[in-house]
Amino acid sequence: MFTRVGLTGGIAAGKSTVSSRFRSLGAYVIDYDELARRVTASGTEGFDRIIRTFGRRARGRDGELNRGWLSTNVFNDPEKLRALNAIVHPLVFREAGSLEYRWIDEHPDPKDGTSRLVIHDIPLLVETARWDYFDAIITVEAPEDVRIRRMVRNRGMTKEAAIARIRNQATQQQRFDIADYVIDSTKPLEQMYEDVDRLYRILTHPAY
Repeated sequence: MFTRVGLTGGIAAGKSTVSSRFRSLGAYVIDYDELARRVTASGTEGFDRIIRTFGRRARGRDGELNRGWLSTNVFNDPEKLRALNAIVHPLVFREAGSLEYRWIDEHPDPKDGTSRLVIHDIPLLVETARWDYFDAIITVEAPEDVRIRRMVRNRGMTKEAAIARIRNQATQQQRFDIADYVIDSTKPLEQMYEDVDRLYRILTHPAY
């Protein structure tokens, strides 16, 4: 028995911190950002399709994707972003499915009757429209002004670029609409960890 959970949240909402906490508690975490890089590395089907779609400027001097160019010229254009997602998302889901079933095969059911927990860390879960795939969905949230400050401070983005990235993602309300649980990342870290720990107990103990 295992529980499949979708973990999402807006950019700079604190999802990575929550994901790391789940991993430290024993959950198997599948990082979709990492998979997106893997399936678009030079020589992959994803890489070739992106270059064909967006042209040679999408290839960097190192032969890999020019992620800076894509961020500036694709991520802020809804039509181009949809085209990019249509290439990347199916490849990522296919890879995630393979990783999940391999892990399940290698990790038998615990003898104490608890459920194995697989966390799919998906920034764009709403956009993929795959929420029915999961037993439960968690969204990590923070107010927009907090997220903008985090992007400017921690990622070196301009305020305008940060706002544009937020505008090209699903809204907070759209994430609320599909979520079973919400984690408030504006809480002090230890309190947020307590919320994650409580959810871990709920998700791994069916009769909790």
